[in-house]
Amino acid sequence: MPDMAESLHLAPAESSKSQRYSVLMPQLEALLRGESDLTANLANVSAALKQTFGFFWIGFYIVRAEELVLGPFQGPLACTRIAYGKGVCGTAWKEGRTLLVPDVDQFPGHIACSSQSKSEIVVPVFANDRVVAVIDADSDVPADFDEHDAEGLQMVAGLVSRLFTQSGRS
Repeated sequence: MPDMAESLHLAPAESSKSQRYSVLMPQLEALLRGESDLTANLANVSAALKQTFGFFWIGFYIVRAEELVLGPFQGPLACTRIAYGKGVCGTAWKEGRTLLVPDVDQFPGHIACSSQSKSEIVVPVFANDRVVAVIDADSDVPADFDEHDAEGLQMVAGLVSRLFTQSGRS
């Protein structure tokens, strides 16, 4: 039976985003080591990101056929399905790149799962050279995400991509 984490060791509150991602990454690696269940791992990654950064909403949408289906997340209720190329998540999937959106109301075709969302970042998760999921983070503050979040969440996506490969869902 794998060791179970009981708490995260958070970087001090005055730490930069980059420092917080640096402190979090080895803990995520340790948390995921030895656990093979994809849902359990994605749930713990969502919880760790929420605890570390206090995101309004953080979670995963998983590619199933021609749509994204809601996966493990932390935050208020969310859209259950998102079509390919639709909204920020579907566009990040289609384009295979990270999207930083400082003002969701200015994003053409934004899907408002919550009227409280003001800014968003979506990072694709790749396995076997194709997008298998996206990490979606929303904030109730405009322009809350930056390049430090993009770099940090891309590191998380790299770690998560291994989970999809190991689970055979790539």
